[in-house]
Amino acid sequence: MSNEKIRTVFLYKTYFTDFFDKQKKKVKDKIIWTFRLIETLRLVPEDYLKHIEGTNGLYEIRVQLGSDIFRIFCFFDKGKLVVLANGFQKKTQKTPKSEIEKALKIKEEYEKEK
Repeated sequence: MSNEKIRTVFLYKTYFTDFFDKQKKKVKDKIIWTFRLIETLRLVPEDYLKHIEGTNGLYEIRVQLGSDIFRIFCFFDKGKLVVLANGFQKKTQKTPKSEIEKALKIKEEYEKEK
C-alpha cells in the first residue's frame, strides 16, 4: 500500500467524532487503518467502501473487527474528498433506514453550507 494520497478523508462537524470517541482502541485503530486504505488505494474493494443503492451518492465505509461490524456513512465532494457523516455499530443484516436518513440529512446540510 502506497502512502501517496489519492483521496482525503474529511471530518464534517462532529457527527463522526461523536461515534468514534465512544469506540474501543482496537476499533479506532481498525477505522483509521480503513481510512488510510481509502485514501491511498486507486480502486477500493467493496469490502471497505460501497455505494448504497437507491441514494444519491451516499457510501458506507465498512469496518469489521472480529464479529463486530461498523458502518460509517460518507459521500464524495469534487471526487477526491471523502466527507464523513455518521457512524454506527451494525447489529442486523439490514442497515437501519433511520441511519441512512440521518446520513442523507448530513449530506444535504453539507451541500447547503459549502
